[in-house]
Amino acid sequence: MLPVITEEVAASVFSEVFKDMPSWRKKMIHYIKEENPEINTAIIEAANNSELDPKAVALGAYMAYNLIELAFVENEKTMNFTE
Repeated sequence: MLPVITEEVAASVFSEVFKDMPSWRKKMIHYIKEENPEINTAIIEAANNSELDPKAVALGAYMAYNLIELAFVENEKTMNFTE
């Protein structure tokens, strides 16, 4: 099951992405290439085979990946919370 993406996680990702989209996208390409090369290949294939702007398609996919990844981290923190 996918984690819930909170407003805080979304705001955090959006603020980082929209500061410098081209730079952020390049950073994510390198990050995902190391972290999960199969996903990176799928994103690049989808972007290159789309009728839309490939950079925009890739940006959306990298943003979704990052949102889900950070939401997993937040959910883990919540699940492992002890008083």
